[in-house]
Amino acid sequence: MRLQSTPAESTASSSRFALSIASTAEEVREVQRLRYQVFIESAGLTSLVNAERLDRDAFDDYCDHLIVRDSNTLKVVGTYRVLSPHAARRVGRYYSEQEFDLSRLDNLRSGMAEAGRACIDPDYRSGAVIMLLWAGLAAYMKKENCDYLIGCASISLADGGQNAAALYYELADANLAPPEYHVRPRLPFPIDEIASHQQLPQVHVPPLIRGYMRGGAWVCGEPAWDPDFNCADLFLLLPLARLDGRLARHYFKEAQSQ
Repeated sequence: MRLQSTPAESTASSSRFALSIASTAEEVREVQRLRYQVFIESAGLTSLVNAERLDRDAFDDYCDHLIVRDSNTLKVVGTYRVLSPHAARRVGRYYSEQEFDLSRLDNLRSGMAEAGRACIDPDYRSGAVIMLLWAGLAAYMKKENCDYLIGCASISLADGGQNAAALYYELADANLAPPEYHVRPRLPFPIDEIASHQQLPQVHVPPLIRGYMRGGAWVCGEPAWDPDFNCADLFLLLPLARLDGRLARHYFKEAQSQ
């Protein structure tokens, strides 16, 4: 699927942006370079440094890659990758299944798309880029006839995990999925142990998780620990039927213009 370029005004400048889906190997490499800069270099993850300066894995070849470019420079400034139900069957699993047992969601697989590797250049985090990426997801979901969006959302462990524990408890109070949608982390992050030994801080909610919660997503259980990226991952499920009405109208209006 190719999305037409769609201009959008940045809230921080007069820059305009264009949304598309990567259609060449070079465009995928541009995405991987941006992810490397944000996920590996900026985070100081020396164990993942490589000479090519690309963040890539086996799922990239099966995914569609949403791209937002700065129309003035053609620089890739935002990306999201999406795995369709058909592609998940081809690869044999969803990316999330490396971290979570999704067996309770087996009946949803035919209509379940997975979004991941959300990444925005630090100089472009004004809101316009993520709004375009969400509009791209809406267009993708509509084209693929998907009723459910899943994905992992990461919480940094730079503070020793205190915020991750505090955030999980807060979200579980208001946004926990019904039991039939719960998943099990393969390598659980020890939130109870952290909570029992430390006074938990005021919660900081990462922007991606805040966006999912505003849209109506559920947290489907306790977080998994991702030692490679030094983060705790929450598994999130967003049934489109739960998507907030105002946001739904906005995103699907954008989707119809693609």
